[in-house]
Amino acid sequence: MQLSEQRHGAVTVVKPDGPINAEGADAFKDRLRTLADKSLGKIIVDAADVPYVDSRGLEVLVEVTDELSRSGQALHLCATNDTLREVFQLTGLTSKFEFFEDATSAVRSFL
Repeated sequence: MQLSEQRHGAVTVVKPDGPINAEGADAFKDRLRTLADKSLGKIIVDAADVPYVDSRGLEVLVEVTDELSRSGQALHLCATNDTLREVFQLTGLTSKFEFFEDATSAVRSFL
């Protein structure tokens, strides 16, 4: 999985290109943690180019979200496709995240 990052003030938008799965999940988690330290914990995962998330990918997203929320920070998701939305609904994880249509609206949610 390739990652691109953009800063919007204190908010960092991370855009994975490829599935969030066991193969790259730990590196993805480490990167999100590093970014949280640098961006005051305001992170957006732009899932426009994420075709699917496996169980390990879900665990990573939940772990990072929980860590951030304990310290008053947040991880938001945007541009999730129908498959990803269904996975979050079927696993009962929808309530753990805030979903936005695109990165712009997600960035604005932090203002």
